[in-house]
Amino acid sequence: MLGLGVGSLTGGVLSKRAGDRALPLFAAFELGIGLFGFFSLDIFAVVAATTLDLSRLATGLVAFLLVLVPTTFMGATLPLLVEHATRRSGNVGRSVGVLYFANTLGAALGSFAAAAILLGLLGLEKTTYTAATLNVLLGCAVLALHRRASA
Repeated sequence: MLGLGVGSLTGGVLSKRAGDRALPLFAAFELGIGLFGFFSLDIFAVVAATTLDLSRLATGLVAFLLVLVPTTFMGATLPLLVEHATRRSGNVGRSVGVLYFANTLGAALGSFAAAAILLGLLGLEKTTYTAATLNVLLGCAVLALHRRASA
């Protein structure tokens, strides 16, 4: 939750400065989430091996800091999308409401699909790579759409 909060704060600050660059910034954060996802299993394996001799508190702190990175990226995405949608529609309330609804529904459905379906069918590694691939594809698609709209 701290990462989501820090990310939301960061995304809010960036969205005020971004102007019409909010969408490419959103895409960059999605790409960051995806890239972290692709390397996360290897990163966690290395961290697990190197923290074996640390205290539980130290191991927990290292794990906490490691998870802070992708959750901060995740938290930054919604404020950037709100900025973009608000610029297009001129309606802050509608933009926040629709995007918050879609974000919450997507998170719930994605969590359910991962836990109830994908992990059983694909296992941890393939499920992680599937999620990472979706983040990277979304980031690339948003960049492509932004470039097309800007041209």
